[in-house]
Amino acid sequence: MGQLATLPVFLKLQGRRVVISGGSEAVAWKAELFAAAGARVEVFAPEPCDALAALGASIEIKPKSLTSGDLAGAAAAIVDAQDDAEAAAFHAMARAVGVPINIIDKPAWCDFQFGAIVERSPLVVAISTDGGAPVFGQMLRARIETLLPEGFRAWAQAARDWRPRVSALNLDFRARRRVWELFARRAFNHPERAPGEADLEALLAEAKEAGAPEARRGSVALVGAGPGDPELLTLKAVRALQSADVVLYDDLVLPGSVALARREAERLNVGKRGYKPSCTQEDITALLVKLAQEGKRVVRLKGGDPMIFGRAGEEIAALRAAGIDLEVIPGVTAASAAASALQTSLTERAVARRLQFITAHARDGKLPDDLDWRALADEGATTAVYMGLKTLPPLVTRLLAEGLPPDTPTVLIERVSWDSERRIAAKLVDLPETAASAGLVGPCMVLIGRALTSVGAPPQDART
Repeated sequence: MGQLATLPVFLKLQGRRVVISGGSEAVAWKAELFAAAGARVEVFAPEPCDALAALGASIEIKPKSLTSGDLAGAAAAIVDAQDDAEAAAFHAMARAVGVPINIIDKPAWCDFQFGAIVERSPLVVAISTDGGAPVFGQMLRARIETLLPEGFRAWAQAARDWRPRVSALNLDFRARRRVWELFARRAFNHPERAPGEADLEALLAEAKEAGAPEARRGSVALVGAGPGDPELLTLKAVRALQSADVVLYDDLVLPGSVALARREAERLNVGKRGYKPSCTQEDITALLVKLAQEGKRVVRLKGGDPMIFGRAGEEIAALRAAGIDLEVIPGVTAASAAASALQTSLTERAVARRLQFITAHARDGKLPDDLDWRALADEGATTAVYMGLKTLPPLVTRLLAEGLPPDTPTVLIERVSWDSERRIAAKLVDLPETAASAGLVGPCMVLIGRALTSVGAPPQDART
């Protein structure tokens, strides 16, 4: 784990005393928040604002200034200080009696801070920017609010109520985790309704089955990571990562995608790096079988879509031969991501009646000699070329020789959907020279065809 600016901690405050100094509206918000958490809130305010008075019996207002004696025994203290000198004095006072303190809008003097909150209690999500960008945190909260249905409140409460009954089954760690994965899946599938006794009974039955020795079998999920951007992963892909014991990922899968795996999962980079020391496909396939036979839930995280130039067939055959449970979760392939980035349809009526995917990279690293050149030279098709950067000159030479017009529009996109994505638009005849002058090194998608006429010439050094 990388270094944390602050440690996110959820503090139990039911019945505990919290003291607050100040009479402003900012103080009123903090007082209301602590009262909602069940704390006994004492507000020291010679001149309380109307918002504080409106909180009524949920807080106790004391019309005097806060002193060190008032801090004794408090679980936390909040102060609305006028300046840094007053903030420093209150901070020293709290430190002397061992009470954590928050000085409103003065992060340098805070032992703890407040974040933006998404409330589906007992499900609570807190967001912190360490005081650096509160508005950014609020915008993130708004985004998360749209992802968390109000019905999750009832499911979170049910989990808290049912946990003792699940614990009483004395399941091992793997079986217990399986129960709560199944619970989460039900919650996501039925967020609009409150869970009932029938849901619990079904979970308990599944828990007993999961706890049986014969149920402790490993499995493998071949998961498409998409072209790069972690936000292009499907929800099903994220759920697979969250339940994995081991994640084997390609060299071109971005760290943000790998980070979506559960924290306890082992992560292994098995990327095949062209012309550099790396894992062979045979190594990867054997490792998948071995880990699954050890009873582990394995995710093979592949760039793009597993079933498009991902050599998934070899892995699937080996896993089936070993009798291992297998699942394939599709991903966004680079051609689709490229079309979306360009905001250009690859199939246009009366312009491109066919879309064809090819790889321009054979086992020996050269241009394949068994391609259907007649189809590739069809002006009524759009061709998406995978792994074509190194073989681009002979590919273009052959296409021209087969009759594809020199002025056919082409677009080359390096690192589709990455922050470092670059795009080059050129006529077919000019593409090799243009690409060479750009110094491209990353994975590239080449699109060829009349459907790209409207793309024009986007910047070569950044995404538009």
